[in-house]
This record gives sequence, C-alpha cells and structure tokens, in this order.
Amino acid sequence: MALVCTPQIAIDESEIEESFVRASGPGGQNVNKLSTAVQLRFDVRRSRSLPDAVAVRLMRLAGRRLTGEGVLVIDARRFRTQERNRADARERLAALVAEAAVPPTPRRPTRPTLASKKRRLESKSHRGSIKRLRGGPGDDG
Repeated sequence: MALVCTPQIAIDESEIEESFVRASGPGGQNVNKLSTAVQLRFDVRRSRSLPDAVAVRLMRLAGRRLTGEGVLVIDARRFRTQERNRADARERLAALVAEAAVPPTPRRPTRPTLASKKRRLESKSHRGSIKRLRGGPGDDG
C-alpha cells in the first residue's frame, strides 16, 4: 500500500519510517505510560517515489524539519492516541508533498506604461522646480 499525495505521486510504505515516543501534553493518566507521539521519517534524497523537481522543492519547503542527510522528520503529538497522531503525521507529509508538486509560476517581466513614464517625469520636474524656488535672493549657501 502507498501514501497517495497527488493523483500522480504516491509514496511507497517502505520509504516511510515511523517511531513512537512518549509525548508531553494531553494524555491523562496514560501520558507517562504509553508512547503516543509519532516521529515520521522520510528520506527525500533517496526516494524513488518523487520526481527530482518535486524532491528539490520539498527540501526547500521542509526548512528546519529536514536533517543534513536529507531526511524529512515530522513530529505528531497533537492527539492522545497513537493512531490519530500517526494519521496526522501522514496527512502532514502528504500535504507537504502535494504543495511541493505544484511548480512555481514563472515571472513575466513587464514594461512600464507610457502614462506611468509621463507621471514619473512630471513628478521629477515638479520636485526640481520646488527645489529651485528654495534658494531665495542672495543665498550664498
């Protein structure tokens, strides 16, 4: 089975590594007994499921969550149960990959309009005339 991120991209289960640790926060009496927090690890650099362009964008998007070796680490400890934290971590991974799958739109350079050029030149000449009038008679500086 695979984690489906987009219609074109699905991550193989063998590429996802999960470990369970004790969580702080909500949990009631179980908080010191059960390992409910999930630490999901996904090796972005060595992944066969991701196209190269998506992997590069994912590494840029990951920020602090990416280790020096290119492993994406997602900590999920929001819920009291291991199952919900596990589902939360997988959803967050899928959302991150889906966001990275969208290629950025290239910037199209635009040119200033004729009217904006005229406005700019008029404001410059107006500013210059104001400065010329500041001198006053017999101003030696």
